[in-house]
Amino acid sequence: MSPLQLCLLFSSLLFCVGLAGALSRSNTILVLLGIELMLNAANLNFIAFWRYGPHPEAGTGLIFVLFAIAVAAAEAAVGLALVIAIHRHRKSIRLQEANSLKG
Repeated sequence: MSPLQLCLLFSSLLFCVGLAGALSRSNTILVLLGIELMLNAANLNFIAFWRYGPHPEAGTGLIFVLFAIAVAAAEAAVGLALVIAIHRHRKSIRLQEANSLKG
């Protein structure tokens, strides 16, 4: 197996673990953790294709990853703020109870 295939295999396993965690949990924080795992798998794909691509001396892969990390940090901050706001009103962070916040 080539190093690119190993990186892609590891990335797909990481994405599957994150997807399973995001879909099977009822705790909001664990769902956010699963989403972060999926974003890290995408970052690993960016790095692998940059490193084993035709022009690894160009820094395009690193720039994509830096933007993706910035977006992930913003997503985590907004998600945690929503979890704290829901916890203050409902005294729970379960997704089933947050569904009752609709209109």
